[in-house]
Amino acid sequence: MPFTFLVGGARSGKSTLAVRLASAFDGPVVVVATAEARDDEMLDRIRAHRSARPAEWVTAEAPLHPLAAVEGIDQKACVILDCLTLWVSNALEAGGSEDAIDGEARTLASILAERDAPSVVVSNEVGLGIVPANELARRYRDVLGRVNGSFADEASRSFLVVAGRGLPLREVTPS
Repeated sequence: MPFTFLVGGARSGKSTLAVRLASAFDGPVVVVATAEARDDEMLDRIRAHRSARPAEWVTAEAPLHPLAAVEGIDQKACVILDCLTLWVSNALEAGGSEDAIDGEARTLASILAERDAPSVVVSNEVGLGIVPANELARRYRDVLGRVNGSFADEASRSFLVVAGRGLPLREVTPS
């Protein structure tokens, strides 16, 4: 089944597109959510995301361990993983090593690619702006870039999402 990777800027419509794609699946859907409601604004964002999804969809909260969450989901259920951006941030904040994060990302992407039902993964592209001024921000950008690359490598299709529209990403091959 297709494994779709959606990457784009903040508020580009990635999550909305993920919901649209999963809504076409005729079966159960599980949303693996990595966000944590650490303040009122984030709580409002989480509520808005949940209200945009069908009520029968199941949410699995996995701010630090999306791999374990995905491994526990029935193969016949569609998976939305939203989002890698917050997972990487949470993992770095919790003291996770870059190697451990990279390894879990590769394993997770591979497992999603092999699932019976479709999977949709959401992430932000944070490498299009200026070089961050501090070491932690540069490290975060670098780790997320590698994680995104791992998911794009395994996905059957990848899209850069802008204004809620997906632009297909294609592998560049040497001529």
